[in-house]
Amino acid sequence: MDFTFGPDDTAFRAEARGWLEAHLVGEYAAAAGTGGPGSEHEGVAVRRAWERELGRDGWIGIGWDDHGAAGHGNRRASLTQQVVWAEEYARAAAPARVGHIGENLLAPTLIAYGSEEQQRRFLPPVARGEALWCQGYSEPDAGSDLAAVRTAAVPDRSGGGHRVTGQKIWTSLAKEADWCFVLARTEPGSSRHHGLSFLLVPMDQPGRIEVRPIRQMSGTSEFNEVFFDGAHAEECVGGEGNGWTVAMGLLALERGVSTLVQQIGFAAELGRVVRAAVDGGAVTDPVLRERLVRQWAQLRTMRWNALRTLGSTGDPGAPSVAKLLWGGWHQRLGELAVQVRGAAAAVGPDDWSAKAPYGLDEAQRLFLFTRSDTIYGGSDEIQRNIIAERVLGLPREPR
Repeated sequence: MDFTFGPDDTAFRAEARGWLEAHLVGEYAAAAGTGGPGSEHEGVAVRRAWERELGRDGWIGIGWDDHGAAGHGNRRASLTQQVVWAEEYARAAAPARVGHIGENLLAPTLIAYGSEEQQRRFLPPVARGEALWCQGYSEPDAGSDLAAVRTAAVPDRSGGGHRVTGQKIWTSLAKEADWCFVLARTEPGSSRHHGLSFLLVPMDQPGRIEVRPIRQMSGTSEFNEVFFDGAHAEECVGGEGNGWTVAMGLLALERGVSTLVQQIGFAAELGRVVRAAVDGGAVTDPVLRERLVRQWAQLRTMRWNALRTLGSTGDPGAPSVAKLLWGGWHQRLGELAVQVRGAAAAVGPDDWSAKAPYGLDEAQRLFLFTRSDTIYGGSDEIQRNIIAERVLGLPREPR
């Protein structure tokens, strides 16, 4: 398999690298590396300003025009050039994208399933870095089992659209988002994947929407509970009752170029763990040394698999395989990080007051956060069911 990039990609890489070097200055340089999984709530103000900086020079929505959304995105870019931009962005340690949900999840979904009017209305603000989105999928009793959602929506007879009532959970960036795409049940009495709709809900509805941060064991609060009490949904994507198809299409998009970006972050984390092992002498342990080498080899394999499946839309198992691979890998890295630190990793801050958990060192925070890697975004059990039933054709699990 040939994983090399062509001359056009090389030129595009030089342009991207030059732009990042010229613009990652001042407050943006100071915010380098902030945000992302485990710290999504950090530095939101400067990251939001950075989002607008990206939008002004056309670095949001690259490649949209090549997928049927002419005039709504910015630069034209092939799939490999999108990978190049993502790689250069990650290597520059630029602030984590606060608009990634709108650009990488909502926008491709609108391009695939939305009307032209919906594309004209919602894509340009995302491309300019002005509109932030969050994702309303999981519920307290419908996390990995997404088809069990109970949030309901009824037609709004007075102003059109729908009125949404229910609760969502584990919602990243809900406090900062301007909009939320919500999977809700619009057909009374329906069950499982029937009767669901994909609705677009503005978050600025005082008295109708309440956001409560969830304090995690790592001390951070990047996830939220969101309560809808008759909140107005302005648009329905893909037609009423077709929400399951749209929602599954979005989840498949979630494992694309972003997976390669994620792996660059993983490589940086692994590098810091290796340096800590060398500096602290833990690397002299042959068992630990073998585990570090195995982590490196598995990360390379994940990259090759991501490149091999990039742009694939016909393999229902590819997204699940990718999630299984990186979830377990990152969790093992967290375990390695505290093993390298030794007994000191078992000691927490002296004062567990409101701000004390931020005194946890990097190894401790990595370990605590990665306990969730095999759960959020689709648990390992659900991914294995998808592979077994949809790819291997094995009997369905009894329900």
